[in-house]
Amino acid sequence: MNDAAAASAFRLRFLIGFVACAALIGFALFSQSHWHLNPCPLCIFQRIAFAVLGLAFLVGGLIAPRGATGRRILGVIALIPALAGIGIAGRHVWLTHLPPDQVPSCGPPLDFMMEASPLADVVRQVLTGSGECAKVDWHFLGLSMPAWALSWFIVLTILIAMSAFRRR
Repeated sequence: MNDAAAASAFRLRFLIGFVACAALIGFALFSQSHWHLNPCPLCIFQRIAFAVLGLAFLVGGLIAPRGATGRRILGVIALIPALAGIGIAGRHVWLTHLPPDQVPSCGPPLDFMMEASPLADVVRQVLTGSGECAKVDWHFLGLSMPAWALSWFIVLTILIAMSAFRRR
């Protein structure tokens, strides 16, 4: 595959990734406003990861470098929020599968934590999870929303690998 064709395939895949991230965030906002599924702190962090990943996909899709080095650099940039999202969603799925007696107690709301604590403390508190993050309000095809988020982060990570790191 020549450089122009590789850049075109990269552009298409990254723009598909951007559309997927935008659709996932749109669905999250729809489920919040129409089904009254208020997001827990881990859900909010997953939305942020999808937003940053979507931005990385958009930038990569618009730039679409002809050289393999440029595509790999953009791939690494996109991998950072994708892998962070896998970690956050994986932690969330783990919390949802804890036995009821092992679920951590509920913490303060995220907006209060943001006002009262330094950002590093807020991130640490959110990633340790709270009881509200263990509650599952929605299922589709047997998977909870955190499990779907984890699945999508994995699919998008594979898309990044196929786009940026595949040998031609």
